[in-house]
Amino acid sequence: MAPGVTPRSGPPLTEEAAEDLLRCICFKTGPPRTVGAELEWLVHDLRDPREPVRPHRLAAALDTVRSLPLVSSLTFEPGGQLELSSLPAGSLMECMDSLASDLTAVRAALGPLGLTLSGYGVDPWHAPRERVLREPRYDAMELALGRTGPSGRAMMCESASVQVCLDAGYEEPGPLGRLRRWELAHLFGAVLVAVFANSPLHGGRRTGWRSTRQALWTDLDPVRALAPPADGDPREAWTAHVLDTPVLCVRAEDEGPWLVPEGLTFREWLRTGTPRPADADDLRYHLTTLFPPVRPRGHLELRMIDAQPGPDGWMVPVAVTAAAFEDATASEAVYRAVLPLAEVAGKEPAPRNPLWRRAARDGLADPLLHAVAVEAFAAIRPALHRIGASEQVRKAVDAFRERYVDPGGCPADELQVVTS
Repeated sequence: MAPGVTPRSGPPLTEEAAEDLLRCICFKTGPPRTVGAELEWLVHDLRDPREPVRPHRLAAALDTVRSLPLVSSLTFEPGGQLELSSLPAGSLMECMDSLASDLTAVRAALGPLGLTLSGYGVDPWHAPRERVLREPRYDAMELALGRTGPSGRAMMCESASVQVCLDAGYEEPGPLGRLRRWELAHLFGAVLVAVFANSPLHGGRRTGWRSTRQALWTDLDPVRALAPPADGDPREAWTAHVLDTPVLCVRAEDEGPWLVPEGLTFREWLRTGTPRPADADDLRYHLTTLFPPVRPRGHLELRMIDAQPGPDGWMVPVAVTAAAFEDATASEAVYRAVLPLAEVAGKEPAPRNPLWRRAARDGLADPLLHAVAVEAFAAIRPALHRIGASEQVRKAVDAFRERYVDPGGCPADELQVVTS
């Protein structure tokens, strides 16, 4: 057994048992239908966002907001980004109302500290950002992801997103079925990248991408940030993908550093029992170190949307995504709209295939993505009323469509370089 690696309490896991566990926990199908969202924010100086926020100010902010009585789960990313994760909600508005209330409380607590929440896919000014959280997980992650270049550290410390969580779908065929939703997530996901691209600047410079955040994910790791093959059953494909992805770290029970093996897949870990036997808890932890654009965690977690500008900009992608997946009529229409994108995507997995690269680089300046987005938003508009979206939310989606989607733009097109 390797130095610093101690046994865990669970019984050793076999390869067969790992496959069975993955099939059970990653795709839970059927009612009740729920929706959730996770909102990541960069924390900036209230008066001048170009002024770096020193670690001691971020630490004070973390202590302040941790004491708030929030409904949502509050966590922090390695660079000090703040994340609010809603509880699973029975309706779109239940999810959005609780998040909006919690965001109001967080902003009120940060204001007296001279800090504010900023919605950008990556930090436009500060690159590199210093890592604030010093924990074994992030020590191991920085080491592992750093082997393939600087994108891993930038993702950890300088990026922010809007993530939408939806049920995995029913077993039967149709617009709300598991197979259809999996395919739709990977095709419509590219449209969501293009529509909501909001990270053309990084470190004060233009990068050549409308979604630099998505470009970072593309370059992150040879396997860890990729989707499994799209053909075949998603449950079987995801199971194989999980087991054949290299382990990011082997956790230690003591205070010592975690082991960061190079090239050891979880399947090989199970077969060899080295550096120690893996158990079911190790497998569950391994799942949290995989970052595909659509991550099945008992539900579907859509992770491809850049953080949005303004205090309420996040509401539009959450509402649009929920309507596209939760309303059967809209889901069928959006699926028909995105089908032509499958030929562009080809067989290469997201986000490295040509479709996702075009979405991240060009946004809706790409004629095909623009045409698909216009058709999809037309189908989503009436669905918002059917799924109970408030008038405020419907007006916000209409305003976004008129400002960006119809003319073929995205928030990234309005972000200018400001150096003084």
